[in-house]
Amino acid sequence: MTDTTASLRQKISRAQDLQSVVRTMKGLAASSVGQYERSVSALGEYRRAVELGLSACFRRSEAAAPVVEDRASGAIGAVVFGSDQGLVGQFNEVVAEHALKTLATRLGQPRIWAVGERVHARLADAGLPVLKLFSVPNSVNAIAPLVGRILLESEMPDRNGEVAELYLFYNRPSAGAAYAPVGQRLLPLDGGWRRERSEFPWPTKNLPEVMGDPAATLGALIREYLFISLFRACAESLASENASRLAAMQRAEKNIDELLTSLHDTFHRLRQSTIDEELFDLVAGFEALSKREEHRSGD
Repeated sequence: MTDTTASLRQKISRAQDLQSVVRTMKGLAASSVGQYERSVSALGEYRRAVELGLSACFRRSEAAAPVVEDRASGAIGAVVFGSDQGLVGQFNEVVAEHALKTLATRLGQPRIWAVGERVHARLADAGLPVLKLFSVPNSVNAIAPLVGRILLESEMPDRNGEVAELYLFYNRPSAGAAYAPVGQRLLPLDGGWRRERSEFPWPTKNLPEVMGDPAATLGALIREYLFISLFRACAESLASENASRLAAMQRAEKNIDELLTSLHDTFHRLRQSTIDEELFDLVAGFEALSKREEHRSGD
């Protein structure tokens, strides 16, 4: 079907409307990336303080045993962070595939908690039963309530028993690319985990002393450690999601710019062709009239 100037004007108008939407989404994604990256950065100092507190507690070997126990058997749990919305490229496919490969090496049926409808669909298509679906937080302030619900769910035993191992799967922002999938074992807090914390270098020459009940202090620090780990995973996933959406919007904006350039060029060529045809018709008509007048004059 041959385009007309009217149809081209409509196509250009629709492309410009889409361009406006894409630019708005691009701006929102860029703003969100910064918001979540700042939250991760701010969490770093608090995480270090908790790590130092754990180091101080684990230096007292008698305090560790009553609070942190190795679990020899139980269910395998996994929290997989994805997205509720699209326009994020392969974001959900990448993290779901990473989770599937890791969990395939573990014995037993895993217990899955999915954060995001899109990643939930990928996991369900792969045949993994998802115990619960959580909505993706829409701001930094909404992350903490989500983390609290996840911790509560993971502590509730079912017919498979308590969770012996708990894994976190999410996308983390990376240099040179939008993101990279990460798998982190959060539980159990076993002997190796305790030794690593007990050997954590103290920043001064004066070694610390735990005041009050060491077991209660250690329990509080462990709860903070679990909370921070989940919070960081969620914030990094959200930063990666918006970075992926930003990249998708940048590609879309480039494609729309190229489309608009092509449409404008076609419109101008068609318009010029129409003008040329009208001029040719005008010249031909003038010449015909001139010849007629010459013929009459000759008579």
